[in-house]
Amino acid sequence: MTPQSAKYLVTGGAGYVGGVVAAHLLEAGHQVVVLDDLSTGHRVSVPAGAEFVQGRIQDASDVLDGSFDGVLHFAASSQVGESVADPEKYWRNNVAGSLELLSAMRKADVRRLVFSSTAAVYGEPEVSPIEETARTAPTNPYGATKLAVDHMITSEANAHGLAAVSLRYFNVAGAYGVQGERHDPESHLIPLVIQAALGKRPHIAVYGDDYPTPDGTCVRDYIHVADLADAHLLALAAAESGQHLICNLGNGSGFSVREVVESVRRVTGREIKAVTAERRPGDPAALVASAARARTLLGWNPRRTDLDAIVADAWNFALALEQE
Repeated sequence: MTPQSAKYLVTGGAGYVGGVVAAHLLEAGHQVVVLDDLSTGHRVSVPAGAEFVQGRIQDASDVLDGSFDGVLHFAASSQVGESVADPEKYWRNNVAGSLELLSAMRKADVRRLVFSSTAAVYGEPEVSPIEETARTAPTNPYGATKLAVDHMITSEANAHGLAAVSLRYFNVAGAYGVQGERHDPESHLIPLVIQAALGKRPHIAVYGDDYPTPDGTCVRDYIHVADLADAHLLALAAAESGQHLICNLGNGSGFSVREVVESVRRVTGREIKAVTAERRPGDPAALVASAARARTLLGWNPRRTDLDAIVADAWNFALALEQE
């Protein structure tokens, strides 16, 4: 169990998910220190009330001391295409950086960790929804580095009593108040379709319409960022000394590319041109994670599973960005 009022380090807390989790921690009455080098994060995404330290994950040893109750780790390079083109960056930042973080935690006697992992560790799954027992076979360096860190955390828990939880998920979406997606370049479907609605791109490409899915387009799992933040706080409470718990997170069902496009049309009331393109190599027909373990062991029950509601939050955030 975690203290009612605790102090946490959030690495990558100037990013999309890390920033929302930091806000949830503050709302729960905790102290928060954000460590982020702002290479992809944004200072504005650090919630008011959090102490901000600009630095790399390798600088965690300069921040951590015995006053901290735990770490939530989001500081990772996360672009699949970039990881293929520049794998060294991903092994250096995601793996070597995480090793430095674990070492700093051990030296400071900070023994609680929640790791933001990814369902990309499963590669192209044989069965959907994906359970934690599924074969891990990442198809790119991004997924491979995340899996390597999971193995590293397991070793740390076994050898040194770390209490750890890894959360594996696919697509995060929506917004939480003034915090939303600010990726540059953007690669996530919902904000890309919203860009088309705003006239920032002439159309949205639909990569393949002949998949074995109800409407022929790929199906993906979308989790509202606020539900994801809830899972991280529950994971802090569930972490047990000497154990590394791994939980998949999903909303229980997936949405197809066409369903996402239609949702954005409904929510925005705008015309969006969709153009069918060739399939992308390696795109599985459906990627949906089973959250049964998270529901049972964490007590996690996502509350924001309606696609139009997720899109509406993302749309309102995009409109607010237009005014900045």
